[in-house]
Parts: sequence; C-alpha cells; structure tokens
Amino acid sequence: MAPMAGVSDMAFRTICREKGAELTYTEMVSSRGLLNNDDKSRILLRIGEDEHPCAAQIFGSEPDIMAEAAVVAAEISGADMIDINMGCPTPKIVSNGDGCALMRDIQLASKIITAVVKASPIPVTVKIRKGWDKGSVNCVEFAIMAERSGASAICVHGRTRAQLYSGQADWGSILAVKRVVSIPVIANGDIKSPEDVVRMFNYTGADIVMIGRSSFGNPWIFQRSAALLNGEELPSLPTIDEICDTAMRQFELMAEHKGEHIACLEMRKHYAWYLKGIPYAGYYKEKINEITSREELHQVTKRIRRDLRT
Repeated sequence: MAPMAGVSDMAFRTICREKGAELTYTEMVSSRGLLNNDDKSRILLRIGEDEHPCAAQIFGSEPDIMAEAAVVAAEISGADMIDINMGCPTPKIVSNGDGCALMRDIQLASKIITAVVKASPIPVTVKIRKGWDKGSVNCVEFAIMAERSGASAICVHGRTRAQLYSGQADWGSILAVKRVVSIPVIANGDIKSPEDVVRMFNYTGADIVMIGRSSFGNPWIFQRSAALLNGEELPSLPTIDEICDTAMRQFELMAEHKGEHIACLEMRKHYAWYLKGIPYAGYYKEKINEITSREELHQVTKRIRRDLRT
C-alpha cells in the first residue's frame, strides 16, 4: 500500500492489511516537524500493534536534519523501515526543495540518503519518480546513486513530476531501473486492477508492486490481486453489506484514534470512495458529506444497505 498524504492513516492501513496488503507506509512526515516536536507529525507515525512490516516515510532536504529525524521516526513508530520521500510532486513540497525536487540535485540527494542510512537503526528505502519532466528523465542514474549511497530498496513511480498524477505511467522506466540495480525495486503507477498487478510484475520484473489511488474505497484490490498472483480464482467483488461493514469499521478505527468529530469529517471522502460506481449512490454521497456524528453515519448506512442492495 502506497504512502498517501491525507489517506493512509492508521485506520485505513489497518483495513488494507486486513484485506491483504502485505506492506504499508505511513503518511509522509516532515523531518523538521519531527525535530520540532510537532504533535501532528508524531501522530502520523503511529502504527498498529501488529502492523509489520511497515515503513515510516519522512521528507526533507537537509542531510543532518533528515538523519536525526530518521532516528526519531524509528523510535516513535517502531516501524521496520525508514522511507525517504524523493518523489512527491505537490507544489508546496517541491517549492521547499523537498520531495521530487531532490531528483534535480543528485549530489544533495546522495548526501541525504548516506546520512540517513548511517544514522538509522533500521533499513532505509527511497521513493522516486521517473524524473522531473520529460527533458530530465534520470530515474536510472538516480537509482544507481541510491543503491551506492546505501538504500536497501527503491520505489519508482513511472511518471515525471510534471505529470503529477495525469497521463500514463511509464512502466518501461521501472524496467530500466530493475535492470541496473541489485536492491529490490518497488513498482508504482497505474495499478487499477488485479490484472494490472500481474502485468506489472511480468513486465518490469519488480520485486514488489505498490498500489495507491486504486485502493481508495477498494481495499479488496489487495486480496484479489494476491489471489490472481497465486493462480487462484479471482474473488468476487464485495456486496453492499460488505462495503458498509468495512466502511463502518474504518470509521470506528478512525474515531478511536482521532475522536468522533474528526473521524466524521475525514470519513466523508472515504465513504464516498466506497460508494464509487454503485448505481444510484449519488444521493447518499451527498448525505454522507453532511454527517457530523456517529449516529448520523449509522442512519445513513442503514438506508444505504436498504436502498442500494442489488
């Protein structure tokens, strides 16, 4: 399961693990925020009691700060790996020289990886993109540098920073990286179905396939993909009752960690994702977007079970 800001909190990660995800990542955490004892940053690093293997993802562009933050992140989270985000394309991240901006400064990126590897008590991985834009595709060079700098694995998203999340992911760039490094390669980009997972493995030879946006409201993609990879019959899609049960379990986990009010607000988008593609669900998506309490959510869910069952 991919690290996704505003999505991959502990509640959703728990759901995805229950539905077959074998490796999870925390949301990305600011290295400076950690060292400044920012409560929000530290909360993002909480992982479940049985959430292993799990990676704690940090971002930043100062080698010494990143090294210190890696130690703190490992201690707070109890994670199995530290992942360095060098692939986030969002303007507020790259404008500070963080995330994918580091792909334009390979020497600085190397210093960061080296410093984090030296300081971290657990293995260090790196997440990158194909490159900054189509004129500066350097994922192969970057991956070689990451391995030489001590990274234990590298994840490649097959889009450039300029693409953000649009256009088509270039799986060929992942294949090119796989051919030149000996560390494990994690493939990411345009995994929309279990069949795509199989194709990604076959095409790139990657060691791990990472699923991101396709898991929104669809944690079943992990167990369905695993079945296909194992040569088993593809499990059927969830019923409306299964969808409602899973959505409500996620809400309760979220409420336990964040409180009922915050859970209601954050669950609005998640529940809408769970209902994506279900006929006549538009009315209930609007109702969910208005919920402010657990009781309201239970009432809407009861009506969804009644009216949208096929």
